[in-house]
Amino acid sequence: MIRVRNLCKSFGARVAVEGLSFDVDPGESFGLLGPNGAGKTTTMHLLAGLVAPDSGEIEIANMTDPTRKAVRRNLGIAPQVLALYEDLTAEQNALFFGRLYGLGGAKLDQHAAWALDFVGLSERKRDPVRTFSGGMARRLNLACALVHNPPVLLLDEPMAGVDPQSRNLLLENIRHLKAHGRTIVYSSHYLAEAEQLCDRVAIVDDGRILALDTVEDLVASYGGPAQVEVEFAGPPPAWMGDLPGNVAGRTWQFQSDDPLGYLARLSAEGADFLSVRVDAPGLESVFLSLTGRRPRD
Repeated sequence: MIRVRNLCKSFGARVAVEGLSFDVDPGESFGLLGPNGAGKTTTMHLLAGLVAPDSGEIEIANMTDPTRKAVRRNLGIAPQVLALYEDLTAEQNALFFGRLYGLGGAKLDQHAAWALDFVGLSERKRDPVRTFSGGMARRLNLACALVHNPPVLLLDEPMAGVDPQSRNLLLENIRHLKAHGRTIVYSSHYLAEAEQLCDRVAIVDDGRILALDTVEDLVASYGGPAQVEVEFAGPPPAWMGDLPGNVAGRTWQFQSDDPLGYLARLSAEGADFLSVRVDAPGLESVFLSLTGRRPRD
């Protein structure tokens, strides 16, 4: 559905995207994860045809050059900076964006009504957007991206600045779209959402892809060992000197790729645990390993 090869884009002396290449299969949810300034939004703008690349190729639905209208009709974009008219109602916004994609008459009305219902805004459809919370505005942003029923969705930081209730609704919306075959490119620095939503993710920094794979395989390759903290009910066994980590009082902290093996050994030797905490590696660990910083830095 999407094919990107050797994509490059600079703004003056600043290199925003440098040699990106990736494919997104039909019906796949593909994540672009990176810290602020990594090149995620520029990549989204290139895919949407909002800016032209300096070099490289983009193919969407077997068509090249997303600056062309024929290609853009396949795309719905929910940008990081909200693209809404605050003095218009939610319904007027949905109708306006539908008209931009050539909808009209009863079909336009049906599509707008469906999109607003899908994001849970039917009851507020006649309210001006300026009265909406940040989360409601994000949901309307998604509705406007969906109104023309595109097969490909570009979601740039769709959870930015939303309340927990709206975040849960948006997550459910995106899961539904994914389950019904939409192709989704999702950029974020919220790793928990990406772990839930994305079939594959690309870790991006300084405009380059550092790693690309399923979440499971990225964690296996780059996540590192689990972090374990054990509190014993009594004094730790005297023979623990040959085990990894540090013992302070009744607390044992260590790192291991097989923490359960060590815990089983201790249990078999009669050790009594008061508590055990195992922090398994995840995308946060992968991100830190590859970039040297956390996603919101």
